[in-house]
Amino acid sequence: MISIEKINLYLEENLSPKRYRHSLGVAEEAVRLAKKYGADENKAYIAGLVHDCAKEIKEEKAKSLLKDTYKIEIDPVTEQAFKLLHGPLGACMAKDIFEISDEEVYDAIWYHTTAKADMRLLTKIIYIADYIEPNRDFDGVDMLRRLAYEDINKAIIVGLDYTLTELIEAGRLLHFDTVEARNFLLKQEQDK
Repeated sequence: MISIEKINLYLEENLSPKRYRHSLGVAEEAVRLAKKYGADENKAYIAGLVHDCAKEIKEEKAKSLLKDTYKIEIDPVTEQAFKLLHGPLGACMAKDIFEISDEEVYDAIWYHTTAKADMRLLTKIIYIADYIEPNRDFDGVDMLRRLAYEDINKAIIVGLDYTLTELIEAGRLLHFDTVEARNFLLKQEQDK
């Protein structure tokens, strides 16, 4: 892996100041969550820092990079939902540009937007850290922040509910990974 300094320099040069601040906020929140839940704090910081590295790449370029450079097949929902491209593309860039070879970090970056069934702890941490980092301000964020430190699975379910409700109200497609993530976590809660 290249140095944190070089990663920060790349992010400062390629993200807007607001997106860069968000990335730093996610990295810091991810470390706090990692401490709480016993995950690797260094991996949490790196995944949080890099998670949005592809967020501001234009749609056609993002699709081209995924398909042509990284040979990733884009599923039909992601093809129509530009916002979802930056997770898989960011994971590929983390390996390629930042030389991050850790599979947990790769997985956490890939699924930080959609989530998925049976997530590893680091993936859960990055998903919810992205939702609750200190720069976020939306109705319910304080409740979600408290819940994230009480029960990460319940917090993710609430986050997924927010996302799914928003998508349904907007008449947009639901990504199968998001639906499967919610179903998996709900079943785990019911089986307790």
